[in-house]
Amino acid sequence: MSAQQDNRRPIKAVIFDMDGLLLDTEGIYTEVTEMIARRYGKHFDWSIKQNTIGRGARDFSGYIIDTLQLPLSVDEFLAMRQPMLDERFPQAQAMPGAEALVRHLATHGIPIAVGTSSSVHYFHAKITRHQAWFELFDTVVTADDPQVTAAKPAPDIFLVAAERLGIDPADCLVFEDSPFGVTAAKAAGMMAVAIPDVHMPPERYRHADLILGSLGEAPLAQWGLPAMPA
Repeated sequence: MSAQQDNRRPIKAVIFDMDGLLLDTEGIYTEVTEMIARRYGKHFDWSIKQNTIGRGARDFSGYIIDTLQLPLSVDEFLAMRQPMLDERFPQAQAMPGAEALVRHLATHGIPIAVGTSSSVHYFHAKITRHQAWFELFDTVVTADDPQVTAAKPAPDIFLVAAERLGIDPADCLVFEDSPFGVTAAKAAGMMAVAIPDVHMPPERYRHADLILGSLGEAPLAQWGLPAMPA
């Protein structure tokens, strides 16, 4: 489904978000957050969840604490959830089409990067079952990278990724599943392709250049990239 594609020069590099885009981790975050909410007689439902996708850890935690009125500090919330996330993240599954697209781009020598709101600690936990194809990325930029001063929706993560790839931001394409991530990509001057959760309202992605149902639908040839084999 198209949003607002514009005419650009050929794409030279591709940057991927991770959670909910490459790996199916959003369900893990939902499960753990709901477990914490229940301890205080609260409920973490989709009306709240939809406003958290793509936020950095501290921003996410602060939003949950304020919205659910939990008697916790951000640090207490993060400490409470860490062992539960550490237990579950190594079981994360790949999202449909993710590995195939990454391998395809790497095979054709297209510079690729991960730009994630995860910490480096959680990044390594999440890729436990996927290290072989994550090793194909030329660089990985996490939210706690020393060069990143602000998390999404600020553009820092994507700008650092482009710098490390040696590619002008205007020549980069970003795949994202969150409105915050799309905002970050556009602020970085990059093309933003959204692949939203099926429950997310489409109007929250009006600022994306293109909206797709999955990574497998990506029209690579239109962007000057090698097409996936039929």
